[in-house]
Amino acid sequence: MITTPSDKPDRRILDPVLQREFAVEIVRRLKHSGFTALWAGGCVRDHLLDKTPKDYDVATDATPKQVRKILAKYKTLDVGASFGVIIVVGPRGAGEVEVATFRSDGPYADGRRPDSITFSTPEEDAQRRDFTINGMFLDPLEHKVLDYVGGERDLSQGYVRAIGDPHARMREDKLRMLRAVRFTAHLEFGLARATKAAVTEMASEIHVVSAERIAAELRRMLTDQHRHVAIELADEVGLLREILPEVVGLRPGIERGDDGESEMEDGRRTPRAELIQASSRSPRLAALRLLHEPSFELAFAVLLQGVSNVEVICRRLKLSNDELERTAWLVRQQGALLEADKLSLAKLKRLLAHSFRDDLLALTRATLLAEQADLHQVLFCERFLETTPPEVLNPPPLVTGNDLIELGLRPGPRFKQMLEEVRDAQLSGDLTDRAAAVEWVKAHQEAPNGA
Repeated sequence: MITTPSDKPDRRILDPVLQREFAVEIVRRLKHSGFTALWAGGCVRDHLLDKTPKDYDVATDATPKQVRKILAKYKTLDVGASFGVIIVVGPRGAGEVEVATFRSDGPYADGRRPDSITFSTPEEDAQRRDFTINGMFLDPLEHKVLDYVGGERDLSQGYVRAIGDPHARMREDKLRMLRAVRFTAHLEFGLARATKAAVTEMASEIHVVSAERIAAELRRMLTDQHRHVAIELADEVGLLREILPEVVGLRPGIERGDDGESEMEDGRRTPRAELIQASSRSPRLAALRLLHEPSFELAFAVLLQGVSNVEVICRRLKLSNDELERTAWLVRQQGALLEADKLSLAKLKRLLAHSFRDDLLALTRATLLAEQADLHQVLFCERFLETTPPEVLNPPPLVTGNDLIELGLRPGPRFKQMLEEVRDAQLSGDLTDRAAAVEWVKAHQEAPNGA
């Protein structure tokens, strides 16, 4: 059998069982060599919440050089050896495990990374981490948790709390302010009062963080099912006006009310109260909530509804060209299907044959539901797609640019207009074959406006 590229197995597809086994094996090998080795950070948090970790980190008292020697059978990458970090590449399906030497961090002069590090103990290593729920260790062989920062307590009570002085933690890496918002929303937790106050007071300092890192957090927020809660909380603590000032104050937009009744002791907010408030106060937030497993571009387009300078925002965040193109198109077309049954046949076919069509339908559906409007127009489009064969919805063009050149037309504004007019006539059913299309071009090529 001939194997095409699309038939080949994707090496990036990970097996959670193999990931876990590989992470356990790394701990086993390091401990067998006489070193301390523990799972660390988010994988411990997820394990204690009975969730499957997306990836695994291991912390050890072995130095990077010792780690590479002990794990010599595996491919290793020195991506952060100066900070005591080695990436260990596992067998197919097992992914990669980050192995880091226990360390203490020096000053963070740039608000991003420490100027220096010192190899240290597990207790000292825990103190440098961001939030208590991310500061725990676990021995997967002995099933023993090492918690030096109160992470188990905060997991059980439902808080995101900075380790130690929250202002100091945020000064070390200003991105932690956005991470605090994201974790709070994702886990349906509350943001501890002192941590929330620190983020609010320091929100304007987020600009020292690179656009790429901010965009990465936005991607994670907006593709999470609690994206509406994350955006509302980001607005509440002042981060939204710093990273997306174009969004704040728009209608339908972010309209904060008195949320005191949704807060419990120590600033904890009930997820149900969050959801009800977000939906009742802002159709935009309600639309975000109503999206089902959206792409980042779709969720971002919902958030940016009503914004005119989408391309400027996307470039400021240094999004990819593909992300910019999809997001900008969706925002430009946000109302295009609200009267779909009144569109010309050509216009309707163009929209429903577009590669971003499914996202546009999802955006339209969520917007209508958020405004408690009926879904007649969306259902009309779906019925049209069900009853229209692909070759009728998006047939091959009857004439091309080369055809026009052979007929004596030169590329330019009129050239493009002619192609569009012929295509519209084809999609409307007025032109059904190439010969008729060529005759149409001959008859209209001298007319200034195709008249």
